[in-house]
Amino acid sequence: MHTLVYAEDPEQARAFFRDVLQLPHADVGGGWLIFKSGPSELAAHPAAWEHEGTTGRSDQRFDLSFMCEDLDATVAELEGRGATFGETSMQAWGRTIQLMVPGFGPMTLYQPRYDPPATSLP
Repeated sequence: MHTLVYAEDPEQARAFFRDVLQLPHADVGGGWLIFKSGPSELAAHPAAWEHEGTTGRSDQRFDLSFMCEDLDATVAELEGRGATFGETSMQAWGRTIQLMVPGFGPMTLYQPRYDPPATSLP
């Protein structure tokens, strides 16, 4: 899967992905970096729902999140490289935190409470 993020300052966002997250990358010319993002998952969620007595709706068309095995250790490591974060919260599917990507904005980083198919299926 090829994922795109549209940043207000793409050079700053690319530098963050390269230097702070240390994602392997290829330079396809002109400073355009394509990053390896590792195993991935794809889920189809309803735009409107009712679950256990609560209802909700989202106008979002997609969401992009980073996963990790140990949220506390990952946050500590990335803070050591200059990353900043929002508050941690618990969701039914995992523990999350907002990772602030310079030139782009917040992205979710989470530790799943399920066995991720991206890393657990053959």
